[in-house]
Formats: sequence, structure tokens, C-alpha cells
Amino acid sequence: MKVVFFGASRMVIPVIEMLHFSTDLALVVTTEQGSSDPIPFFCKTKNIPFISLTKSADLISNPQIAQAMAPLGIVADFGLIIPEQTIKDFEFGIINIHPSLLPKYRGATPVQNAILNGDTKTGISIIALDNHVDHGAIINQIEEEIRPDDTAKSLYERLFKLGSTSLQKVIEGYQFGQIKMTPQNHNDATFTKMLTKEEGFFDISRLATESELFQRMVRAYYTWPGVWAKVQLTKEAEPKIVKFLPNQQIQVEGKNEMSYKDFANGYPNCDKRLLDFIKIND
Repeated sequence: MKVVFFGASRMVIPVIEMLHFSTDLALVVTTEQGSSDPIPFFCKTKNIPFISLTKSADLISNPQIAQAMAPLGIVADFGLIIPEQTIKDFEFGIINIHPSLLPKYRGATPVQNAILNGDTKTGISIIALDNHVDHGAIINQIEEEIRPDDTAKSLYERLFKLGSTSLQKVIEGYQFGQIKMTPQNHNDATFTKMLTKEEGFFDISRLATESELFQRMVRAYYTWPGVWAKVQLTKEAEPKIVKFLPNQQIQVEGKNEMSYKDFANGYPNCDKRLLDFIKIND
């Protein structure tokens, strides 16, 4: 079946790769602009036609999308709202790969919220796109365990790989007229939002009482926005920004990453609250 794919991050490369080998991938639509950005680079390497757009209005009556003459569109991690008119341009509409068990965690940051809330499982949902965010009927869902060491990065990567496998079966269902859809229970819907840099701030005075939340934040906010604090590294110096990374790694502003142990050895006179936390968790 001929398809058009909409996506805009390194995370969805496995989906494009599956479509390239298992379908007639007529066009990839992305918001990435640079020739070395993940999707343009991958498409050029594999000789896959692609276009780069910057706003939702560019999708309406787009000649390149129309010329693809694909009956089915697929979207994953695109970053733009796809107008209803564009959805209707496809005979079978557009289906969305969303990394949560909808209707839970609709919106931009489902994986970050699942880790931050201490969930032990999540999953992938393939839904029919409509004119509301992550609102359409469910075509398929697969559960996936959240591992104790998962970061948002590792879990997104695994979920989109899982989604690419599930998607292949869904496309076969469209080919043979065997698609069944189940409406979501909208009363159970929960919502997520875009993250800001400021949300990664953690006051080290809370480390002693909120250590578990801190550890979940480090995993949930990797790689963006990251968890950071302003820390007095010596008695005389002004506080500096310190970033906290997975696997007991830490990075002082302007320095390379280092282990908790190396940080404690290199900054023995830093804020005692941070040193005490590091000694317990190293």
C-alpha cells in the first residue's frame, strides 16, 4: 500500500525504515530543516522522497502530498497539528502512533509523565487521527514494561520500535479491509503538556526528603529539559549550574560529565546537602 509519513525526530526513524521496506512509502513530511538532521539525512541516504515544512498551514492542499496519491497517512512525533482538511485528503485518513496507553497521557510528553509518576507499564497506541489531540478511535494497543533504569530517551526509542512492528500489521488490515476501531473512553483521559527548561530545576534542599522524586525526574527529563540545580561548589565562589544525568553522572557548568564519586573528590567543599546525597547514592 502507498503511504505518506509525517514525523520529526530521531525516535521515529524505525517507523520510516519499516515503511520503506514493507510498503510503498511515497513521501516523508518533516519539520526538520537541516540536511544533517536525522530524518532528512536518513531519507537522502535511502533515496526516500521528503519535504520539510514549518507550519500546519503548509499541509493544506500541499501539491507534493497530493501528488503522492497515497490512500493512507501515518504520523508519529510530528510536532505540528495536521488540519482536518489534510486528514480528509487521504482515502483511509491518517493514523497516529502515540507512545502511551490512550486515553492516558494524551499530548506532548506521555513518556516523561509515565516515568515521573512512577508507572510500571506504558505502551503504544495506534489510533485514527481526528481533529482533537490524541482523541481518535483505537486500532491497536500493545503494553510495554517501564524498566527501573529507563530514561525518556530509551523508552521512547523502544516504544517507537514496538510501534513500527504493530503498524505493519495495521497496514495489512487496511489492505484486506479488516480494520476494527474502538472509541476511547474520553472520561478517563489524562493530559500532558510541553516541558520548559525551568521545570528541570530541583532545589537541593529537597534531596533528603524527595530523593525518589528526584531520581524519577532525572530519568524522565533526559535528554530534555534535564534536571539541574544552582550549587555552591566552594565557600568563596558564586553558585554554578550543575546538571544531574542518569547512571549517577553529574556535570558542572563548563565541565565534562563525571561520576558522583569523581564529583565528590573534586569538590569536597561543595554544599553539604549535595555531598551527603551523593555519598548515599554513589
